[in-house]
Amino acid sequence: MADEEKDGSTGTVLVAGGANLAIAVAKIVAGALTGSSSMLSEGAHSVADTVNQVFLLTALTRSRKPADVQHPFGYGMERYFWSLLAAVGIFVLGAGFSIYEGIHTILHPEPAGEVLVAYVVLAVSFLFEGVSWLKAVLQLRREAGRNGVGVLRHVFTTPDPTAKTVAFEDTAALVGILLAVAGITLHVLTGSGVWDGVASIAIGLLLVAVAASLGSSSKTNLIGEAVSRDVREGLTDVIEGCAGVESVVELMTMRLGPDDVLVAARVDVDDAATGGDLERVADEAEHRIREAYPQVRHVFLDPTAAPPPDPSRSEPSAVGRGVAAGG
Repeated sequence: MADEEKDGSTGTVLVAGGANLAIAVAKIVAGALTGSSSMLSEGAHSVADTVNQVFLLTALTRSRKPADVQHPFGYGMERYFWSLLAAVGIFVLGAGFSIYEGIHTILHPEPAGEVLVAYVVLAVSFLFEGVSWLKAVLQLRREAGRNGVGVLRHVFTTPDPTAKTVAFEDTAALVGILLAVAGITLHVLTGSGVWDGVASIAIGLLLVAVAASLGSSSKTNLIGEAVSRDVREGLTDVIEGCAGVESVVELMTMRLGPDDVLVAARVDVDDAATGGDLERVADEAEHRIREAYPQVRHVFLDPTAAPPPDPSRSEPSAVGRGVAAGG
């Protein structure tokens, strides 16, 4: 399943990259011919998206490197690093240029040029971006179906930033094209180039929002994030279901990659357990965890005595299900 997801992610990125490269060239040429600020902003947007596809392909390639002595847990987190760079690329190349160009056009408006060329290029761009967007959405729907959750919830909770980044970029591109059409149309109808500049600024602000969302997601994964509460509770139940385990004193998880989770737990075992019993408990727990949660690649158990009950509390405290700073 992991290989299928990787192949799907690679295909999604390649389709998006090819579409963005062709669209970027067309928009820049059309922007030069028409003098449209919003068209040039869309050109910069597509250039940023093309660069980002290179980042995402790099992330997919480098994150698959096997673990070694210097990186015993592998390179899965490289995907989050390169995705963060992609978010920065959207912000700097796309949003920065769009807002600058919009302000410049408002201060120094120019008459509309070859409007028909702009409309044709935007229409073709919308078609290509739509194809790329559809492929990304279909991949997200397949992933959501495998995880048994809704598409929207999956988009905002998936640890794999690849398809999500493409979907966000393409959604912003489709909305940006509509904003460019609106700006050019109002420019033609009113004769004021200010509308073109306003559309360009709106495109820039849209890209700021996309970059902030993607950057925040990558940051969360880079600094370490636990698996979901449901999974943590499921892991606790699996461990406590092993013979010889009295309770889970503390459970810590960290996501090392989209399909790579580390689990560390302090467990209270039977006081009469021998060294051989502890080995058996550890082996059984690891087997059960990996069977129930295939994304778990590393399991560490620490036999620990349960803390004495706190007499100051009227009710017994729940089993500790804490989470270390992890992903």
